[in-house]
Amino acid sequence: MPDFNFLAEVMSRLLTALPTTLGLFSLSLICGISLALLVVTLRVNRRPWLSVPARAYIALFRGTPLLVQMFLIYYGLGQISMVRESFAWPLLRSPFGCAVLSLALCTAAYTAEIIRGGLLAVPRGQIEAALAVGMTRWQVLRAVIAPITLRQALPAYSTEAILLVKSTALASLVTVWDVTGVAQQIIQRTYRTMEVFVCAAAIYLVLNFLLVRLVALLERALTPQRRIPAQRIAATSAQPSTDP
Repeated sequence: MPDFNFLAEVMSRLLTALPTTLGLFSLSLICGISLALLVVTLRVNRRPWLSVPARAYIALFRGTPLLVQMFLIYYGLGQISMVRESFAWPLLRSPFGCAVLSLALCTAAYTAEIIRGGLLAVPRGQIEAALAVGMTRWQVLRAVIAPITLRQALPAYSTEAILLVKSTALASLVTVWDVTGVAQQIIQRTYRTMEVFVCAAAIYLVLNFLLVRLVALLERALTPQRRIPAQRIAATSAQPSTDP
């Protein structure tokens, strides 16, 4: 029989660490998107001295494990005197700050490629037509390129966001006491691995389910034309038949 009292106590302890996990995810997501927009702008530029560094950044952070990146940032940057004397040291001396930085740098590389794929999906004819009717380049970007890019990139980016939620568990290895970190503390005292990790997995499962539903609602709002055929079919099937 499951020990429901123990499970309830574990779940309560893990939920106290949920704000830390949500903080890691939200800050990394915001910083990652902001950096990805800059990287993809450089990536699609025709000037090699701008596009080559962006390509190198993407190759570096997509080609190396996130755990290695996190260890290098947490343990490595503190050994550089220039970093310790810089304005960024109050952030980099904090395990939470190092975890956010490593997660943001890694997700930015993947997000930049996702956005670039969305940009490539924009039909060239629509851009030329918008310019032909007198729209400025800023208007074309806002009214044509950005909406199409967002619709095309959103399904792939939802997967990246889910992976980011799960990647926050690695922050426990640099002493950030998120849900996984607190779970490891409980296991060290109770040696009840199965029950503790089942509770932790349930929390991550609920988080990802809510994230998937939120992205689905956003995708539905961005593509209202896809709902029209379904609504017409439903209306047609609801009409009474006139056959004899």
